[in-house]
Amino acid sequence: MKRSIKLILRPAFTLATSLGLLSLSYHTVSAQTANAIAQAGYYRMQVGDFEVIALSDGTIPQELPKLLTNTQPGEITHLLTANYLPTTVETSVNAYLIKANGKLILVDAGTAGNYGPTLGLLTKSLLAVGYKPEQIDAILITHAHIDHTGGLMDGDKMVFPNATIYLSKPEVDFWFTQKSKANAPEALKPYFAYAEATVGPYLKAGKVKSFDYNQELFPDIKPIAAAGHTPGHTFYVLESKGQKMVFWGDIMHAAAVQLADPSVTIVYDVDPKAAAATRKKAFADAAKNGYWIASDHVSFPGIGHLKADGSKYEWVPANYSTYVSGR
Repeated sequence: MKRSIKLILRPAFTLATSLGLLSLSYHTVSAQTANAIAQAGYYRMQVGDFEVIALSDGTIPQELPKLLTNTQPGEITHLLTANYLPTTVETSVNAYLIKANGKLILVDAGTAGNYGPTLGLLTKSLLAVGYKPEQIDAILITHAHIDHTGGLMDGDKMVFPNATIYLSKPEVDFWFTQKSKANAPEALKPYFAYAEATVGPYLKAGKVKSFDYNQELFPDIKPIAAAGHTPGHTFYVLESKGQKMVFWGDIMHAAAVQLADPSVTIVYDVDPKAAAATRKKAFADAAKNGYWIASDHVSFPGIGHLKADGSKYEWVPANYSTYVSGR
């Protein structure tokens, strides 16, 4: 079985001046960079009996000094410079397709067209692998933020009409109850509208299945509580033939900074203190046990290992290979 990366090009665009939905500024993109934007792709690998395919939804420029919180003076710039990065970092948005016992299971669903022309490429990446959205059996959502659920809808049309959406019970209870919405801070109110617009139609159609933790959703696939970024933020664990991969969702947004200082949080965190605690625990466990990590916002394909370096961590990306066993 061969593993490959395939890039899908579409015409270059000039970035808008704002993100709109989250009221965050885009970084102006040079003409040279604009010629390279809007690329989608895929990357295959084998985990035990399962094939996992990373799917790119594209990238988005993030002005990290404006977004990261709980930092020391000069810390962000210093760490970005040490990693040869500017203060505005092009951040990947990744999703993952699991081929599991005759089923096609997607982990997160990307953004659709909600953040401009450099994103919303998940469907193209999926088609490039040879699958249509209507073939997807299940979608495991790590949390209900729109960069993970936006791709569920195309206007008023369900992109994945035959899929069951899996979302943790705490996440459903937080985003889809009137009491929770009424008690939420004003800054969070727009996020409730985004969740309703993307997950809501599936919920109304009876296509959302909520779950409790630590029990298999499918053979060898189990959800693990990872609250903080959102109240029901979830890891998904895949284990097969002694191999393990953990799908991390949004435990890490800025690897160059948060690997060096896991206490650094981001404005998107619903509970920053809990998010930092969850990240520290996850980092330590991944480094100790050496399993695969699939992360939604690490540079595509977002798959690798974590290695401890004193109180800091190092990301070790998967070695590129064109071979997948058993195919």
